[in-house]
Amino acid sequence: MTSAPRPRRRAVLQAAMAGSLVGALAACSEEDTAQQGATTDGDGAGATGSEEGAGDGAQETDQDDPTATAEGPATVVATAVVDQLPVFAEPDDMDAVGEAREPEMVLDRTERVTGQLVLLALQTGRVWTQVQLPVRPNGSTGWVRSNEVSLSGHSFRIDVDLAGHEIVVTDAGAEVTRTPVGVGRADRPTPGGDYFVTELLQPPEPDGIYGPYAYGLSGYSDVVMDFRGGEGVIGIHGTNEPDLIGTDVSSGCIRMANEEIVRLVEQVGLPLGTPVTIRA
Repeated sequence: MTSAPRPRRRAVLQAAMAGSLVGALAACSEEDTAQQGATTDGDGAGATGSEEGAGDGAQETDQDDPTATAEGPATVVATAVVDQLPVFAEPDDMDAVGEAREPEMVLDRTERVTGQLVLLALQTGRVWTQVQLPVRPNGSTGWVRSNEVSLSGHSFRIDVDLAGHEIVVTDAGAEVTRTPVGVGRADRPTPGGDYFVTELLQPPEPDGIYGPYAYGLSGYSDVVMDFRGGEGVIGIHGTNEPDLIGTDVSSGCIRMANEEIVRLVEQVGLPLGTPVTIRA
């Protein structure tokens, strides 16, 4: 297993595609149109529900016994090596002659703004890998074929305290960053739960509402369901309103000071697949 590649500035999407950014982080702008009272449904088909401690490291499994475990790295990241990645509800979704049944869903990495499809591995084995998925409902999980993903490991994690308006980034337990943040307002709250970083975007206007960089997360707003072709993805990004940091101000995203997110990207090199725990 190799270390998870850390994003380099030259590898970051140079977003001459403002529309794509808005679609990727549709829960962030104050101009978003929320659909109050809407519910999530079958977007997470094949999900087994929310996984506690999703960022505590993947468990090694045997193909004949998915419950067998062995100690692994702090976090294991599964990156798709195929354009179309089938996701199954169970690791033994095979018929009598060993042919795979129809998948519950197919994730398309070519539809990702950055062209990368990164998942958080929960259990790994020779044949099947269990992953947390970047789909509704939040915390959905499924199984993918191990030969269709590459695995890497790292020890970063992010913890967000909504009530305290604070984000803490650690590496192997050592604090890297602790800084105030702006979070979702009462009518569009930032959803609590366990997520992971799915992509790193560079907005076309570094002084705009998203700041110089934006991390997309695997989670979705509970109230913003559709906006300009996006699905209400939450993210962590900079801001052009630094005076509002420390308050409930956004439509669900987490706003950091621009200099802090620049440091995370350009100096720390926070990797994709970093687990994110958001606490109310």
